[in-house]
This record gives sequence, structure tokens and C-alpha cells, in this order.
Amino acid sequence: MSETTILYYTLSGESRQELVVKESRFIATAVPVVSKEDALVQVERVRQMFPTATHHCYAYRLGAGGLEYRTWDDGEPSGSAGKPILFVIQKYRLSDVLVVVTRYFGGKKLGLGPLARAYAQATEKVLALAERIPVVRYRRVRVYCGYQDVDAVIAILRRHALDFDAEYRDAVEFDARIRDDALETFATELADATNGRAGFVVEQS
Repeated sequence: MSETTILYYTLSGESRQELVVKESRFIATAVPVVSKEDALVQVERVRQMFPTATHHCYAYRLGAGGLEYRTWDDGEPSGSAGKPILFVIQKYRLSDVLVVVTRYFGGKKLGLGPLARAYAQATEKVLALAERIPVVRYRRVRVYCGYQDVDAVIAILRRHALDFDAEYRDAVEFDARIRDDALETFATELADATNGRAGFVVEQS
């Protein structure tokens, strides 16, 4: 997969790591999310997991450009928690991701700089170990073939399509998503395997 095909990375699943700084516990939970509503539901879920914690600070980032985002300091000094969390999410080129850092206050104040570093370090710790998966550029295509070529076309789609659906009529039509960097190879293999009988059109996005 070429780097130009990758829009950004997200996470394959939930991950959690803990950091202790001057007796304060910072528990970082990283979760893939699909919308701001989903992110807020996940924040509440984490709150309920650690109901006696002092703070639940978070940041989320959504979409290909990461233009939809939010930070929340949850009572910590302004800019000392949510923004450091967001900066680390951006560093890892992640989007569609929420990180909640839950703090149990240990009795010793950290100061603004050390506090911001602690939130960033907790986020770094969880994201460094979390499994990242690429979100790629793709083109939606409509593939047409006769029944004699169905098996060959399905085999090619399984190699190159992110997903596909079939409609069986007088001929067979497949609606598929093909990665940008695989489209030329897909076209060549489709023509070769069916002696040019099958074809496709790229749908306008």
C-alpha cells in the first residue's frame, strides 16, 4: 500500500496504559470513534469505569483532515490537559480517535508545565502501544460481467476491493470500493481474466 493512498490512521480497538507522576495516576484510554456523539458516549463510559477519579480530560479528532476536534480540561488549568492530548493524537497522524486521560490526584501539585507534560506522556504511552490501521483513499466502481465470468471477477474483487456487493440480473453487476493505488492493476486483471468481456465504470464521488 503506497503512502499516498493513506488518508490517515485510526485505531483497531481500545487500548489503555497508566502513568504515575508524583503519586498522581494518569490512566490513558484510547478508543476509535466515528462521530462526536460516539466520542461523548465513550467519555461517559470511561467516567463510569473510574467514578472516583479527580479528572477525566480528553481530546478527539475526526475525519480525513482532522478538522473536527474537541479538547476538554475537566477542571484542570486551561490548556494543560486537552490540548497536550490532542497534540499527541496529531503527532501520530490519527483521526476518528478519542483519548481520555483519567487522573487520580496523588496529593502533590505538579505545576502547569509538568502537568501538561504528564497528560502528553500518558497519551504518548497509550498511542505508542496501540495498533494503528490505515484509512485509505478509494474509488467506487461499478463492475459488469456475464455469468460465465462471475467466479473470475469475484476472485479479483477479493484481492483488490475493500468491499463489494453483487446484483444478479440479466448480467451481474458489482458495486465495489477499490483503493486508488490498486485501480490500474484491477483493470488489467479484470480484462485479462475475462478476455475483455467484463468492464467497469468509476462512479463520480
